[in-house]
Amino acid sequence: MKRKRAEKTTGLAPGDALELRVEKGVYRGLGLARHQGQVVFIPRGLPGDRVRARVESVRAGYVEGATEALLEGGPDRRPSPCPYVPRCGGCAYQELTYAGQLGMKESILRESLARAGAPWPGPIEVAPSPEEGWRIRASLHVGVGEGRLSLGLRREGTHEVVDLPRCLQLSGAMNLAARGLKGALEGRPDLWRKVSGIDLAESPAGGDLVAAVAANLEPPALPALAFLAEGAPGLSGLGVVSGGRPKRFLALRGSPYIRADVLGVSLRAHVRSFFQGNRYLVEALARAVVELVPPGGPVLDLFAGVGLFALPLAARGDAVVAFEIGSSAAEDALENARAAGLGKVRVIRGEVGEGLRSWPGQAGERIVLDPPRTGAGGEVVAAIVARRPEAVVYVSCDPPTLGRDLSAFARAGYRPDRLQAFDLFPDTFHLETVVRLVRRAPSSSRAGHVPPLLVLPAAFPGRGSRGSHHPFGHPHPDALAPSRQAGALVDQTERDGSMTLSTDGRRWQVRTPGRPWRGRLR
Repeated sequence: MKRKRAEKTTGLAPGDALELRVEKGVYRGLGLARHQGQVVFIPRGLPGDRVRARVESVRAGYVEGATEALLEGGPDRRPSPCPYVPRCGGCAYQELTYAGQLGMKESILRESLARAGAPWPGPIEVAPSPEEGWRIRASLHVGVGEGRLSLGLRREGTHEVVDLPRCLQLSGAMNLAARGLKGALEGRPDLWRKVSGIDLAESPAGGDLVAAVAANLEPPALPALAFLAEGAPGLSGLGVVSGGRPKRFLALRGSPYIRADVLGVSLRAHVRSFFQGNRYLVEALARAVVELVPPGGPVLDLFAGVGLFALPLAARGDAVVAFEIGSSAAEDALENARAAGLGKVRVIRGEVGEGLRSWPGQAGERIVLDPPRTGAGGEVVAAIVARRPEAVVYVSCDPPTLGRDLSAFARAGYRPDRLQAFDLFPDTFHLETVVRLVRRAPSSSRAGHVPPLLVLPAAFPGRGSRGSHHPFGHPHPDALAPSRQAGALVDQTERDGSMTLSTDGRRWQVRTPGRPWRGRLR
């Protein structure tokens, strides 16, 4: 019924052919075009492209299309340097000049912040990166089909694995290791469907190169996978990951760690620990964060990983408490602090929200916040502002969730005074942003009042051609009214029905009449 109403409103239906001009790039690698005023999203559409597209689905407020033919390329379009584009879903911007990528990422970041109600009026400089061999970490998928084994990345919007003899994101050593591991596995067809993927981690300067094989095998059978190392003699370590949650890691050969020297501090990182992904910009990113944290006060490092920011801050004399939920990363951070002789670092393994509630606040506190792609979210933001820190340095890899969280901080009186961007993920639509927030007069009419923050589930259960989730991951904000109920932070709404949640002792019911971001609080 909803689909019929949408089709009637737009005058379009699945299967319709359109000729469109892409106006601009928007987040998640989409191009935005319009048909008689109606927003149409085109995957991999680049600014200025003229395309013949086929309507794939019609939704309330926007249409999803797919390019059938490129009639005219935009001014920054280039031949892809990668022969696996567009089949491989790893790089959305391979067909865009690198200068064009930087300009479009800056525009998308600026627009994402403005739409969220947290505009940045100042300049945005995006630190560039070499386009090839930048990855420190890579997760490759294993696929089996037609009697053949594939190792690579998934085709966009599907579970099909595109075999990659060479990926431009990886160094030569990582590509050799991947091909060697695949070659060794090819000789054991009985294991093909038991192995789902291979993670690679390489030290930024080279030297250490570790592989972790994800396998669905009983524990007694896991050591037999050690033979894979024979196909990749360049590996310094090999292990296997198995089990449900939590996953179990078993070292099979060598050491599971890589090492990185950052700002004069030596860091080890387990192949399963989170570490920033770009070998060329990791030190520049760490330097920017450290320089933005005002000296002279205690520091909380939230989502601290292996101590990339915590240890350089402690090395300059700050007392740092680092919170990290990942077991291997927390162990790495502890060992890194011990090895560096940094007694001013305390590492606490646990969930960040619980840590903020239980750890006593201190006068003059500074906070470094480096959450996953889903962002900090309302509960963490509320816990941070309740501590009244001197400054918050927010490290984000997702402009929409950054904008959402900055808007929540602004309502509590914290506004950005510095912003820097780093292209940690060349040729993809991702962008790393560092923002410093300082306390100013709250925007609320009541001084000192922090509006209650309501958080809804991050998953959007819409159905589409790409599985049980929305085909583009989430509804795109360019197609949605940016309205917000005052005092509420809505991450994502359910498609229908209502949800009741409690926060700060108050009970809220949210009704979602079919349009994301338009829930009512009552």
